[in-house]
Amino acid sequence: MRTAQIVRKTKETDIELSLCLDGGEVSVDTGIGFFDHMLTAFAMHGGYGLTLKVRGDLNVDCHHTVEDTGIALGKAFAQALGDKSGICRYGSFYVPMDEALAFCASDFSGRGFLVFRAEFAQERVGGFDTCMTEEFFRALAINAGLTLHISVPYGSNAHHQIEAIFKAAGHALAQGTAKNTTGAVLSTKGML
Repeated sequence: MRTAQIVRKTKETDIELSLCLDGGEVSVDTGIGFFDHMLTAFAMHGGYGLTLKVRGDLNVDCHHTVEDTGIALGKAFAQALGDKSGICRYGSFYVPMDEALAFCASDFSGRGFLVFRAEFAQERVGGFDTCMTEEFFRALAINAGLTLHISVPYGSNAHHQIEAIFKAAGHALAQGTAKNTTGAVLSTKGML
């Protein structure tokens, strides 16, 4: 099974994470209700098993908790994929959610990069600063060695906009981590 366990402890956060690319239990507790909802949606739509417990300095704000979770999840993807042999590598997906539309394209290229084009209608959703959506996906992309392009061409409700992003990302990454028919590394270089 393609799995990873990450323990990351800093002066700002304490994270325990288990990821299974082939499914399993989903249990998320970051201390930020909306973020828990987004990560649960990401895992469910990606078909991933994800157990995550985060204790962060929420007395400061949500920044360290959200960014460090992205770092840990990115490292988990990198660990679970190993040399990336046998995966489809690329994925892309659109998700509509009421008035909002989100798109995500992904490439497990080994080159962490994020292009993020979204403006949110509100600054906060619950205890989650909407600007942290970009920070989360940047941390995920860099630490997973993943190229991500995310866009929200329209929408007027930040909850819908962000939820559509997380769901689109779940589907796009699921396509990229799916097993290919040859078992080979999909690169003319022979490695990623």
